[in-house]
Amino acid sequence: MSATLNSSAPVCVVLDTNIVLDLWLYQDPATPALQEALSQKRVRWLATQVMRDELERVLAYTHIVKRLAFSQLTAEDILTQFDTHAQLMPVASKAMFVCKDGDDQKFIDLAAQHKTQLISKDKAVLTMRNRMARLGVAVAKIFPAALPA
Repeated sequence: MSATLNSSAPVCVVLDTNIVLDLWLYQDPATPALQEALSQKRVRWLATQVMRDELERVLAYTHIVKRLAFSQLTAEDILTQFDTHAQLMPVASKAMFVCKDGDDQKFIDLAAQHKTQLISKDKAVLTMRNRMARLGVAVAKIFPAALPA
């Protein structure tokens, strides 16, 4: 379900946890277009409480805590970004296709249920591109910069 250039409907996306970290912790150079689209509400980020819980758990990992300190951020800063931009949805039912990495299944399920774009750098998710395309889900490493203005 993607918007065309003449549409005012936001593009729906599901973001995996590493992309969320790239956005607000690592400030990956591939993420400014997505960050801007989220801020301007041209993107509707769908997530679940389970995804937020995973992010909260990951933010407590030792190497992440060190990066937070280095970046002068707190876990709460990142969780606030999640809460500001993500639209919480009910947990999705199991998709037709199963991911080799069970931790990634929640992203697959939600994207399949809502036929959204799924943004992930996870190898197990990326190998599912062709199967997910049959369900109307585009899987990509980065968010496309060409969005409706």
